[in-house]
Amino acid sequence: MEQFKGAIAVFLGAASFGILSTFVKQAYAQGFSLAEVTGIQAVFGMLFLWALHFITRRFSRKIKLYSKKTNYWKIIFAGFSTGMVSILYYKCVGLIPASVAIVLLMQYIWISALINLLILKQKPSQKEGIGIILILFATLFATGVFQDTVEKLDLAGVVYGLSAATAYAIFIIVNGKVGNDYPPIQKSALMVTGAFILIALILQPISLLHSSTDISIVQYGLLLAFFGTIFPPVLFAYGMPKTGVSLGSILSAVELPVAVGMSFYVLHEQVSTLQWAGVLAILGIIVWINIRNKPQHN
Repeated sequence: MEQFKGAIAVFLGAASFGILSTFVKQAYAQGFSLAEVTGIQAVFGMLFLWALHFITRRFSRKIKLYSKKTNYWKIIFAGFSTGMVSILYYKCVGLIPASVAIVLLMQYIWISALINLLILKQKPSQKEGIGIILILFATLFATGVFQDTVEKLDLAGVVYGLSAATAYAIFIIVNGKVGNDYPPIQKSALMVTGAFILIALILQPISLLHSSTDISIVQYGLLLAFFGTIFPPVLFAYGMPKTGVSLGSILSAVELPVAVGMSFYVLHEQVSTLQWAGVLAILGIIVWINIRNKPQHN
């Protein structure tokens, strides 16, 4: 029963990540800029997470069990990576279809393996190596390379997408190594604070302070913060320990079909049969890579 509850939590957390690109596209259609969209998400996310941390610290006894040894500024600095993901991915979404942008972001799978190999000297298993090659092949279908779709893709958008995938790979690696001696919500709050600092320095979303700014940016900020900054980290923190890494990784892959489905049904973007086949192939490969003969619980 506990594993089932954890699986539902991870599934919902990943699905919420998948709908972000749709909200970003809609915000752009309303005339809001990259700085405004990323800035408002970071502000609301940071405020809500800190509020949630102080509330849980007041009522939870488990928090007192954590022995904090990591300097908090290291976690804030690690949060720069998630800030870069937002900047690069949302820029990508503004230049190419959301259904293609999410496929490019999913390339973090082989990019993280490459980083582990080159920097951390950790070789992927034979199964992972085969899976990575298959994912690269399936990506050609998912992005429409074999169709006219590729001719419509903005090259800069593709570069931003792959850069976002690289930043996401770095975020995953760093997130797994830094600040694990902190309560999950406090760690998330510190990392989002780092993301906000980076966004403020690079994009300088000063227009959010102008009285002439369309107040509807608030609704997009709340949606993006809730589904991208608040909801998923809490659900993953609850669900991952119950599901284990293998099952959790499989469930997390639902982000891909959710994002493509939202772009097709809500944004009415053209997604061909071959692209759907590529998306489903990537999903299947991720499941295959993470399947174990016996479930692993961490």
